[in-house]
Amino acid sequence: MRHLLDTTDLSLGEIDELISLAEDIIENPEKYQDVCKRKKLATLFFEPSTRTRLSFEAAMMELGGNVLGFSEAASSSASKGESVEDTARMVSCYADIIAMRHPLEGAPRVAARKATVPIINAGDGGHAHPTQTLTDLLTIYREKGTFDNLTIGLCGDLKFGRTVHSLIKAMSRYSNVKFVLISPKELSVPEYIKTDVLEPSGCEYAEVEQMEAVMPQLDILYMTRIQRERFFSEEEYLKHKDAFILDMDKLQNAKESLTIMHPLPRVNEISTLVDDDPRAKYFEQALNGKYIRMALIITLLKWGELL
Repeated sequence: MRHLLDTTDLSLGEIDELISLAEDIIENPEKYQDVCKRKKLATLFFEPSTRTRLSFEAAMMELGGNVLGFSEAASSSASKGESVEDTARMVSCYADIIAMRHPLEGAPRVAARKATVPIINAGDGGHAHPTQTLTDLLTIYREKGTFDNLTIGLCGDLKFGRTVHSLIKAMSRYSNVKFVLISPKELSVPEYIKTDVLEPSGCEYAEVEQMEAVMPQLDILYMTRIQRERFFSEEEYLKHKDAFILDMDKLQNAKESLTIMHPLPRVNEISTLVDDDPRAKYFEQALNGKYIRMALIITLLKWGELL
């Protein structure tokens, strides 16, 4: 039995295999339309989600499987006080694989202790979002053809953004990757990411508070929103929400080969005028999320000898 709780649960070779499988699904979807026939995915979303939940559901349906679950904690037995462990054990009786999102960091790991089917972490608090990272990796590979020798700008809320933390962990495992961390000081990358991930990996990184000066260096610009739900007060949120907005003027000195990414949802941190720029790949990125989740579902079920 294998779970996916963090991207680092996968070796680089296993990531390569997932990306290869996702690309084959993209090229030959008819080969996979019945792979998960009579299998069920449970989506246990204790925190609101649109893209991630629908992406998982679409992935399972396109594999010929079925979906059950809930989209908010209030509609589950958690509202009655049931523990995450008990929920996971109970749902394991009804489903072959579980995707869980939870506001508390570590909740999917707790669930995995009692689950008898594979657990996929679909986001836990500000900690990690491994399937978004796999989505990002598939997008980077399809755009760049490699994970090595890239300079990646990460912009916006780098303190609470679990997608950023997961992507740094994943990309720091490759060769000659450089990070440019673009954020206000109050929303900078947590110290543990620097001391436990960036520094041990030997990755070069720089922290800046404006994107214009570093734009010419970037191969990838990964934008993030200022998340209202991660702030302790409305005042703090309003102070920072418009701090970093990507528009066409800021792209004037960017590389023609730049790839602009965003995990979505977007608020106003990317001007809608940027959408028509061929370097904008965030909607393709969202589509890639379905394909990589299809590949992951197949792989985890096979590893668990459930497929």
